[in-house]
Amino acid sequence: MKYKPFEFNLRELAGSMGDWGTLFPLAIGYIVVCKLDPAGFLVMMGLANIVTGLVYRLPMPIEPMKVLAVMAIAQRWSPSMVYASGFAMGVIWLVFAATNLIGWIARVTPRSVIYGIQITLGILLAVEAIKMLVTWWALGLVSILIVLALRQSRYAPAAIVLVVLGVAIVLVNGKLGQVSPPALRLPPLTTFSLEQVWQTLLLAGFAQIPLTVTNATIATAALIKTYWPDNPVSERRLALNQGVMNLTVPFLGGMPMCHGAGGLAGQYYFGARTGGTNIIEGAIEISLGLFFASSVAGLFRVFPSAIIGAMMFLVGLELVKFARNLRPSKDLLPAGVTVVVSLLTNMAVGFAAGLAVYHLIRLIVRQRGGCACARPAVSYA
Repeated sequence: MKYKPFEFNLRELAGSMGDWGTLFPLAIGYIVVCKLDPAGFLVMMGLANIVTGLVYRLPMPIEPMKVLAVMAIAQRWSPSMVYASGFAMGVIWLVFAATNLIGWIARVTPRSVIYGIQITLGILLAVEAIKMLVTWWALGLVSILIVLALRQSRYAPAAIVLVVLGVAIVLVNGKLGQVSPPALRLPPLTTFSLEQVWQTLLLAGFAQIPLTVTNATIATAALIKTYWPDNPVSERRLALNQGVMNLTVPFLGGMPMCHGAGGLAGQYYFGARTGGTNIIEGAIEISLGLFFASSVAGLFRVFPSAIIGAMMFLVGLELVKFARNLRPSKDLLPAGVTVVVSLLTNMAVGFAAGLAVYHLIRLIVRQRGGCACARPAVSYA
């Protein structure tokens, strides 16, 4: 395994902002609706980013667990329920890693189904992005053009330019006054009950598991192998990291966290190439949490959503591009079933449907004495 040295430059800084499109909406919901303490939320996320960057020495997104986040925001969970749900996920993922159950799931999952999950995620991101773009079409189109023009720029990376543009718009609109003066604020010590751990598992935790298996673990490991073939990261290692992370952060105000193929694609698209990206992002989040916790919710609310939408839309297209890797005669049917069923129901059901179709085809071909339609995905465990 060849580790790349850490880099700390404008390109890595731009890459650190590449997954903000998936983070911003859920962060706003957690802080504004569920009343999570911004200091704990941001500082724990920042620490998770820094530790992850040091461990993997590659870009590795830290994201909210989406099923849990959506349910928590929709049902207005109390902060203690959010922390309990994170602890529950930590226990589950530690078990997955200790038993290497995740490795077995990865071994029976073909690349066609992984591509289907990645394509589905790209479509979903693009759809959500369009909803943000329609809030200000002109700004959204300008933001897309900025990304296309400056994506490879070493001196004015697109993500940095867009963030500066967003802050400038907030200033021109006279909304920067919502930012309070800097003031030190430490993360709180937080608690929850075992009853809440079980309650959140029933409400959303069990539904979160298949999505984390597919997108945050298997698809992320596959994407790492695509981007950095000399630096593969096993599904088991990703599961272990998610377990340790979620067993730790809930006690200091952190949300349930995972990795994600969409976030990784976003980081890479906007320039991330080393673990320096995570360290930069972590330093930004810790600084915001320690000194701007009282005003960060207001900042999130007034930042132009069309700019975030433009970033999300192009990340979605980046993931949809994996369709070009599909072999029509071998991969198209399992991948197509995965995408269609995922869009009609959810990615967990789509994953199961694509897996069933793939192995059914293999069984039929084997009984006829022919060769299987495709080989299973290579395990990195």
